[in-house]
Amino acid sequence: MTADWDGAAWSRERVSLVNRWLEEAVERRAGGTRIREAMHYALMAGGKRLRPLLVLAAGEAMDPRSERWREPAVAVEFIHTYSLIHDDLPAMDDDDLRRGRPTCHKVFGEAQAILAGDALLTEAFGVLAEARAQWPAAAVADAVALLAEAAGARGLVDGQARDLAAEGQAVGLADLEAIHRRKTGALITAAARLPAVLAGQAAWDAALGAYGRHVGLAFQIADDILNVVGDPKMLGKPTGTDDAHDKATYPRLLGLEGARRRAEDEVAAARASLEGLRGTEALIWLATAAVDRER
Repeated sequence: MTADWDGAAWSRERVSLVNRWLEEAVERRAGGTRIREAMHYALMAGGKRLRPLLVLAAGEAMDPRSERWREPAVAVEFIHTYSLIHDDLPAMDDDDLRRGRPTCHKVFGEAQAILAGDALLTEAFGVLAEARAQWPAAAVADAVALLAEAAGARGLVDGQARDLAAEGQAVGLADLEAIHRRKTGALITAAARLPAVLAGQAAWDAALGAYGRHVGLAFQIADDILNVVGDPKMLGKPTGTDDAHDKATYPRLLGLEGARRRAEDEVAAARASLEGLRGTEALIWLATAAVDRER
């Protein structure tokens, strides 16, 4: 990493770019529909944009033209936002605040929130399919398959189902890791891998897969820690909700210091996954930022 490389500046510039792409995508794919307002409300509520940043960090290491990675960046944020809308519903986590604002179902009602999530999930694959204008059709098909697996019954959805089923149950470390590798880690790993899949770069794909798995787990451990010791104003949502739902978490199983050490170990492993690859400054910075944060 060069001494003058500024990760925070890179992140700010890319977040601004991603926000513009999201605005354009929701207007292009949902403009004039009854559901557009709820989709836009949830999408543009702020947030870290970690998943599209991972797409851009990985993609720009192979091809620095950010525009080439627009479709996968938008697609992963569409899916992430859908998952947040549904997670917040009364039937699941029953949260009233997200990113410092009322959750989607509190503003638009449960039915419209469910439909907004459904639309974002579905439109994500339409957006990703638009990448065929820049990449071989077979590579785009592989990318669609990767994202579907990450978001579906063997990935994010299974993680959420396991998480709900584990409430109030005695859960060991292996089971907790299985939950989070699916619920949080699957989409983060897919975000890191999508550029390599589109570009047909097998060596990058293997390295980014390992990197994404470690970053995903580190990010979730940091979330668990912030739910205990974070500032609700910084987080934009209440703390202590994991305990209120009797959820298994890393601080519960390992203690706060043990959880912090585990997160640091995962970050170190993520960085090690990139050894021998060029242009990985942003990826290394994001691995650290995944845990060194206040929200």
